[in-house]
Amino acid sequence: MKKTKLLLGLSLVAISGLIFIAADHADAPAVTGNASDITDVYAFQGQDTNNMVFVVNTQGLLSPGATATATFSENVLTEINIDNNGDNVEDLVIQAIRKNDKMYFFGPVAPNTTGTTSTVKTTATAGSVEISKYGESAITAQQNGMKFFAGPRDDPFFFDLGQFKAILMGTASGFNNPGTDTFAGTNVLSIVVEVPKSSLGSSSSINIWAETKSKL
Repeated sequence: MKKTKLLLGLSLVAISGLIFIAADHADAPAVTGNASDITDVYAFQGQDTNNMVFVVNTQGLLSPGATATATFSENVLTEINIDNNGDNVEDLVIQAIRKNDKMYFFGPVAPNTTGTTSTVKTTATAGSVEISKYGESAITAQQNGMKFFAGPRDDPFFFDLGQFKAILMGTASGFNNPGTDTFAGTNVLSIVVEVPKSSLGSSSSINIWAETKSKL
C-alpha cells in the first residue's frame, strides 16, 4: 500500500487557483514504477468554484516510450480519503479502479471500514471514463455532477534535483531562478475527479490522503 497526505482548506470563498500538493518521487524498489506507485496528490478549486478537483498521479518518471505501454492495473484500487472532522480518519472515500479500457469511480461515500483495508463501494457508482491513450486527445466524461479523466499526462512536478543535492553537500547556498526541471520530458498516469464541494461535508477544511491498494 502506498499513501500520501495533505491538509486542504475548503472554504467556499477559497482563493481561485489555490493548489495544495504532496509529492513523492522516490520509493522502495517493490513499489517504484509499478501501478501502486503514487508520485503526487493535487487538490484544488475547480474552474467552477463550487467544485473541488482531486488528482492522483502514479508511475512517475515514465519516458515517452515507457508511457506508451504503461497501464493502470485492474488489481489496484486508487482511493482518495477525506477526513472532514479533523480526527485523521477517513469519513468519505472516492475510489477508482480500472476494468478493461475504462476507469470506474465510486463515491464520495462513507467507507465500509477505515484504515488499510477497503471494499469497492459498488452501490455508490459515480461514473466512468474511457482511459486516454498516449499521444491521443484526452478523453473526459461527466456524470452525476462530477467530471472524470484517466490516462497519461506530462509530470507537472518541478524539482531541481541536482541543485538540491548541491545544497545538501554544502556546495550551493540556495536554488537557482530559473532552476533545472529534473522531471522534464517524463510522464505519469493520472486519475482526475472533480466533485461538488457540497458532497464533501460542511467543514471549512478537510484532510486528504491517497492510497493504492492491491486486490487480495
